[in-house]
Amino acid sequence: MSDPLRSPKLRAWHLGRSAFVHIRQSTHQQEVNRQESTARQYALAGRAVSLGWTPDRITTIDDDLGKSGQSIEGPPGFQRLLAEVALDHLASMRIWWSSSKFQRLLAEVALDHVGLILGLEMSRLARSNCDWHQLLELCARFRVLLADTEAIYDPTDHNNRLLLGLHGMMSEAELHVLKERMYQGKLNKTRRGALMGVPPIGYIRLASSEWAIDPDEQVQATVRLIFDQFDRSITLHGLLRYLVYHRVLIPVRARSGPGRGLLEWRRPNRTTLSNLLHHPCYAGAYRFGHRPINPRRKQPGRPTTGRLICRPEECLVLIRDRLPAYITWDRFQANQDQLDANRARKGSPGAPRQGASLLSGLLRCGRCRRRMIVLYSGPKNHHTYNCTRSTADYGQPLCQSLSGQVLDDLIAGRVLAAVEPVALEASLAAVADVERERADLVRHWQLRRERAALEVDRSARQYQACEPENRLVGRELERRWEDSLKSRRQVEEEYERWLRTSPSPLSPEDELAIRGLAADLPSVWRAAATTPADRQRIARLLIEHVSLIIDKDSDRVDVKLHWIGGQVECHVLSRPVRRYDLRTDYPQLIARLRALCAEGLSAGEIAERLDEEGFRPPKRVAHFNRGMVQRLLARLEPAHRKPHVHPSDQDEYRPSGLARRLGIALDTVRRWIRAGWLTSSGDAQGRHVIWADAAELARIRELHVLPRTWSNNGRLAELIKPKPRPMR
Repeated sequence: MSDPLRSPKLRAWHLGRSAFVHIRQSTHQQEVNRQESTARQYALAGRAVSLGWTPDRITTIDDDLGKSGQSIEGPPGFQRLLAEVALDHLASMRIWWSSSKFQRLLAEVALDHVGLILGLEMSRLARSNCDWHQLLELCARFRVLLADTEAIYDPTDHNNRLLLGLHGMMSEAELHVLKERMYQGKLNKTRRGALMGVPPIGYIRLASSEWAIDPDEQVQATVRLIFDQFDRSITLHGLLRYLVYHRVLIPVRARSGPGRGLLEWRRPNRTTLSNLLHHPCYAGAYRFGHRPINPRRKQPGRPTTGRLICRPEECLVLIRDRLPAYITWDRFQANQDQLDANRARKGSPGAPRQGASLLSGLLRCGRCRRRMIVLYSGPKNHHTYNCTRSTADYGQPLCQSLSGQVLDDLIAGRVLAAVEPVALEASLAAVADVERERADLVRHWQLRRERAALEVDRSARQYQACEPENRLVGRELERRWEDSLKSRRQVEEEYERWLRTSPSPLSPEDELAIRGLAADLPSVWRAAATTPADRQRIARLLIEHVSLIIDKDSDRVDVKLHWIGGQVECHVLSRPVRRYDLRTDYPQLIARLRALCAEGLSAGEIAERLDEEGFRPPKRVAHFNRGMVQRLLARLEPAHRKPHVHPSDQDEYRPSGLARRLGIALDTVRRWIRAGWLTSSGDAQGRHVIWADAAELARIRELHVLPRTWSNNGRLAELIKPKPRPMR
């Protein structure tokens, strides 16, 4: 043995400390296949003995076998090595340690100081300059030597420190070169479409690593049923409900475990269906790089975070017609567009809803160009279209509001007129689609029954092939046979239940009835079996969007209907209003009312004549009645009515007089009297007399014009308090 004191770097007090041998292999594959490299690293303990350390003072750290050295987060052995070096002086070092990890290290390390650290080469200790220089700083602080198979290095020596720094830089550069070389090789393989991962549902992996369509007919039928039903339901949730209602299970082949590759039938879930609809392999396309990692969003210690999801055309590699396909590429693109349109966000109408609104997601405000929302109210769930964005964002008054039924009737008429020429073809296509859907379900149940019968036959053959005296195996095979019989009986019961609840095949009479309905589209549109979602779906096939501008001083509404394809139609409709004077035909109504009154007709007769001549009252009321005519006559005060006795005080008003003085509707004045917002009393005849001086009139005017917004609630609370009448 050579004299250890021959090297000037090795001191006697170094031998009084422990020597640590660090062993690392980057991957588990290297650990298994490169045994000679691992053996050479273990043999470094002999070099420590040759330098003067006794075997009991030598510790081998092999926690990093199969761990990468590119970061301190991965190899626990390197962390343990740092803890061994700085165990007695960690309190003085400015190094961050997680408390749980450090407690585990403290339980594992010895209490002796470290004198020497050996590695096969410096790159085996760390391939990150940050971790490498941290180790050098610790070793220099506590005068620990580093050694490999060729030399001994003292971190406190300037020349040795420079050499060790160069070793660290070369190790990190070598890591970059190796990673780039492997990545380019992987990328070159993906550009050929040869890097195949785990096959999705409906595919299997061949011995040549290629993907092929699953040979099981039931698997193929189930995958095709999912795509066909999504074309009908157009929503992911509708597809999920359909599969659950018809008890359709999803075929999944186990990826690991003792049953790897075996077919399992699991209940459908949203995540699985979403992945299936978004995967381009079902259209025959090969993709790579659809989930890259954004370093800015990646969290330390969590390698799966920070991933982005890219569309197929944004992937690093996309090769069409590379794999066997279930659907065409155009159909796959249509499914992606439909899934994007189902998301309620800017630029897409969202999925069809169950509300009565026809234009949900399609209506735009003609003033601010923003989407109008739908609000339902009342016991009958009447809906209105409202532009509330400025109210919600800036506290401004409501931009526009319109009764939904009036606009829906106009758009529905235009849609029915547009589809009338192709109504017969649509009815024939609907009949064919119904028959095709039923055929798919029948095929699905036939395959399920066939599989259940096959399992029974297999279990029976296994039981009959067993030796009678081998009861240890026979009892288990008998139990499996009984379980398969129960499963087949359950499938048959579910099939009988489905036959009772599913629609029967269309008879020739049914087909003739469906074709006859094509001539009466309005009846089909209003039928109870036609859901609001069906009407919305038809409207979205034809309409891009609808914009409107409401004239707040009249009942006029300007509507622009934008058809898909670019054509634009302009329409004008009359909206329901609260006052007669907001209607466009109000002057004609007043003139006709005066003429009929001059003829000496009664209120009931006048109401009938007005209905016959096409006049309509406001507030969604269809016809005039006797009371409405009497109130109109009271407002007009024709000459044949006896005049009321006016109050003697100049600050006293009748409700109609105050309404004329301030330009307020008479109904509004009466409502404020009932609410107690006006100072009123009764005269000898029991009629209302309202007191209002100049200041009170100013208050009433401000109360009338004040916008009813949340920002004005405080001022409104002050204005609704009437001024008490002074004592005479």
